[in-house]
Amino acid sequence: MTLLSRSHTHIPKSPLFCGVLANTLLSTVPGLSGTGPNPQGSLMVPNLDAELIIQGKITSCDATPNTGTGCPTPASITRSMAELAGFPVLFINAGLAHQPDVPCLDFYSSPGQDPRKEPAVPDAQRLYTNGQWAGRFFSETYDTLVIGECVPGGTTTALCILRACGYQAHVSSAATKSPKELKEEIVTVALQRIKALGTKNPLDLIREVGDPMMAVVAGIASTYTGTLFLAGGTQMLAVAAILMALGMPAPEVVTTVYVCDDKDANCIDLAAQIGAPLTIVDPDFGAIGHSGLVRYCIGEVKEGMGAGGAIFLAHLMGHQFPEIKESILRFVTTYCPSKPL
Repeated sequence: MTLLSRSHTHIPKSPLFCGVLANTLLSTVPGLSGTGPNPQGSLMVPNLDAELIIQGKITSCDATPNTGTGCPTPASITRSMAELAGFPVLFINAGLAHQPDVPCLDFYSSPGQDPRKEPAVPDAQRLYTNGQWAGRFFSETYDTLVIGECVPGGTTTALCILRACGYQAHVSSAATKSPKELKEEIVTVALQRIKALGTKNPLDLIREVGDPMMAVVAGIASTYTGTLFLAGGTQMLAVAAILMALGMPAPEVVTTVYVCDDKDANCIDLAAQIGAPLTIVDPDFGAIGHSGLVRYCIGEVKEGMGAGGAIFLAHLMGHQFPEIKESILRFVTTYCPSKPL
């Protein structure tokens, strides 16, 4: 079993894992988001995942970091890799509905609105400018930057952006059965609205149909001078598409094999359409011996909170496949015992 689809020789000397947190009110549309206990509960997922990564446990409420089927949140993978490799983690609040309980770099914005009805991110330009500041700041200290994200409902805003940029896109979902018909209905209405407005500028597209994470990550990528990796699947490919539309090269995108295996998405083809280098991480959860992690292999969760990128970064820092798997299994088992396989 090969951990990475491509070989890499880069050795980070001063890495940073940056998680960009945001909400879109699309996640509260019944049936759309596969994250959270219910539509309104999806708005708390970024906060709880950040707690798990920073503190090693959720303390603000009695929520468990699993889906209802016992599938561990991808934040548990990111946490285990931070423990193993010792890389620092910084979160950015790009636009959350609820104040986070862990330290964050706050960009003082609001959740993304429903793009069918109104501009989704009215302050997209300001968030992009703030991201540019952060990119310059990170460049002074960190030679390697891995950016992950947590935006429930964000694959639908990604689909809006990718289609608006002219790509033949199909996006993944955290659910085993993608609500693709509902996604298509939302995207159709949102794109009709921006067509009527004549919107074509990339940042204006984010303003109308995107989410706050996209503006911040695009801004960081536009000024960061070190080695950059975008950790995520089709959501980060949407950011890459924005950067290409702005006349910049697309950064390398790192995601899990579970996103690329999603038959309702076209991650590999989409990366080729955009011109974004793509590295696929295969953590071999089918043979890891944990009933919850095995569910990734049947299409549940798939990716999130930069989990694939966190594994990738730990490997670049010298950690080998067996200890990576052992670290993930050890941490997940502390709160989610395996059931008989």
